[in-house]
Amino acid sequence: MGELVVLGLSMASRVHQENKSQHRGKWRIMENEETEPHVLIFPFPAQGHVNSMLKLAELLSLSGLRITFLNIHRIHHKLTLHTNFQSRFSRFPNFQFQTITDGLPLENRPIGNFSDLINSLKSITKPLLKEMLLSGELGPTPTCIILDGLFNFIFDVDAHPNIPVFSFRTISACSFSAYSFVPKLIEDGQLPIEGEEDMDRIINGVVGMENVLRCRDLPSFCRLEDPFDPRLQYGVTQTIQSFKSHALIFNTFEDLEGPILSCLRSRCSNIYAIGPLHAHLKTKLSSEISPTASESNNGLWEVDRSCLAWLDAQPPKSVIYVSFGSVVVIDDDQLREFWHGLVNSGKRFLWVLRPNSVAGKDGVPAELEEETKERGYIVGWAPQEEVLAHKAIGAFLTHSGWNSTLESIVAGVPMICWPQFADQQTNSRYVSEIWKIGLDMKDVCNRETVAKMVNDVMENRKNELMGSVIEIAKLAITSVEEGGSSYCDLERMIKDIRLLCQRQKETID
Repeated sequence: MGELVVLGLSMASRVHQENKSQHRGKWRIMENEETEPHVLIFPFPAQGHVNSMLKLAELLSLSGLRITFLNIHRIHHKLTLHTNFQSRFSRFPNFQFQTITDGLPLENRPIGNFSDLINSLKSITKPLLKEMLLSGELGPTPTCIILDGLFNFIFDVDAHPNIPVFSFRTISACSFSAYSFVPKLIEDGQLPIEGEEDMDRIINGVVGMENVLRCRDLPSFCRLEDPFDPRLQYGVTQTIQSFKSHALIFNTFEDLEGPILSCLRSRCSNIYAIGPLHAHLKTKLSSEISPTASESNNGLWEVDRSCLAWLDAQPPKSVIYVSFGSVVVIDDDQLREFWHGLVNSGKRFLWVLRPNSVAGKDGVPAELEEETKERGYIVGWAPQEEVLAHKAIGAFLTHSGWNSTLESIVAGVPMICWPQFADQQTNSRYVSEIWKIGLDMKDVCNRETVAKMVNDVMENRKNELMGSVIEIAKLAITSVEEGGSSYCDLERMIKDIRLLCQRQKETID
């Protein structure tokens, strides 16, 4: 680890020197202009987190705020390769991208190395961030930092310079609330879970979620046998830290998670619910720039757009879209079960199998490949927002990541949920039991269940589920239109940032 730290610091120092010479002059000029609030945004280095925080950055830029978006080198590199994000943001004169190292290799790393990433972020990235802030390398001292709540540790709220931190939780409000009650569940003896026979036990004491959650619906780290396991404690600690921030930001809306948001506001008075961010941004871009500027691809893989032409040739609502997101890895057995289930369902399907998403893959059975030619289409990565909005899509088999869940809701597409870790277990429970816009296939992976659920969501329960999700989709769109709850919360947040800036100026004067 010592070698890693030295290498990371050495690389970062070289990059910093280059950045200093490049940006010093620019910021001197800008500091002489009329002072505008300066917001530093720093996402956790993972696809879903970067995606939603880039959308927030674009929304704030549209409001005229000065934004610095700080990204880990390898994430920035992938965005440069596979998106138009630089040209998209070039229209904002007060916007800049900056990068920082996480001290680890550039190539993709599996989720199993999460602890290595966290240790490196603490030992390398955190001190470098402090150095960059003190040196002015990121521009004028930020009015505030919008920090990904998954690594609140990266900036000490009582450090110098003292900068208010807005904690952006990229998960649902319901899963965040479940995270926050884990210490109480341990104290009450409801955790740890006592084996498979205990998984359907109802959890008590999670305010606002009474008689909703079973053990299997808690965040995945709650399944650890040791309540003091560092992975469990990490999730708990970052949640507690989020409550200590100046404000909490959620990518959600009142008509979806109002009761949970109300409970959270009793514990944190300053909460902004400004989602769904992708719909919010699309609405703003359509009205303020042009309808053609409404797509914001923030993916880390090359998009295969050929699937859209394939969808064009399919009947309305006839295709199930299958994607397990940017992190989930399935094994050979799971691949075969899903494949058999999809083929046996008799339905058309579009399946995203991103690079390295199947562990130990030995190929698709020949007979299944033959069956697929008529009704299936496989891509490495898809333009998901466009796919879900396509008239041919009738359902979404998903890992229940929060971005995917919101995108499915806005598109009016019911879901089959197959959650794997973190917040996904709680999201899937709410999709099926509270919002009633999908089915929960949690902890099951066999071809009979896959085929049955595909047929249930696309035929047997189609009208029921489609009716519910279309109604919520309307509420989602209303929330981001002028006067809607998310629209008003975003305006309030921008106003609050401007007031912070004004008070800071008055203090200096």
